[in-house]
Amino acid sequence: MNARAETNDACDLRFGQVGIACVRVRRVDAAALCDELERRVRAAPQMFARAAVVLDLSHLSSLPDDGAVDALLEAVRSAGMLPVGLAYGTSETEALAKRMGLPLIAKFRAAYEPAAAAPAAAQPARTEPAPPPEPILSTPAAGNRQSTEHHIGTVRSGQQVYARDCDLIVTGTVANGAEVIADGNIHIYGGLRGRAMAGAQGDEKARIFVSGFRAELVAIAGQYRVFEQIPAELEGQSVQCWLEGEKLLIARL
Repeated sequence: MNARAETNDACDLRFGQVGIACVRVRRVDAAALCDELERRVRAAPQMFARAAVVLDLSHLSSLPDDGAVDALLEAVRSAGMLPVGLAYGTSETEALAKRMGLPLIAKFRAAYEPAAAAPAAAQPARTEPAPPPEPILSTPAAGNRQSTEHHIGTVRSGQQVYARDCDLIVTGTVANGAEVIADGNIHIYGGLRGRAMAGAQGDEKARIFVSGFRAELVAIAGQYRVFEQIPAELEGQSVQCWLEGEKLLIARL
């Protein structure tokens, strides 16, 4: 018997970990959006040029019409990013996404239908109830992390190391153009010349610890700082990074 199975399938389809940024729109102004995103791309081209992004419309007072959304999508493209979908929201957002031919990205669930829209207790139970409105980007519950992932040696340029549901310890250098990501804390016992992103699923209490700080970018729970030039008092030093509100702070250890 031939142990290798033959198949006529045209492709394999798998779901995996992908890096998607979220563009939270605060006002319907395509020109201003393009200018702001262009500024971000210029500041960190390796991070944002041709980055896949999800458009989050949940912070607007009302959902824009199709023409306005189309203009916002074109603004994202003009800035050098690639819109791939809308953030999950209300049924109106879902209908808008269908009309625009875009998917809803569940990872970025931004808002949910009001509780009043749920079926009354007197009504029969639904045979296939919708999943509870639990934000994917909420802070992980204590005890969720099962282990710590270790990476021994250099993380090379173009390489990405991701520690899912745990902390990450790197005993080596993170090179320029390399990326280390963790749902928990990141400890780098070596130089950080590339990018480090902790609290990747929204844990605002996550921290980054680095022995030799020369980073391109550091981020915690989506809040980031880009460095074209490292401040003299931090360059090559042992530092820690943490969040206070929406501000990412860095200090020597």
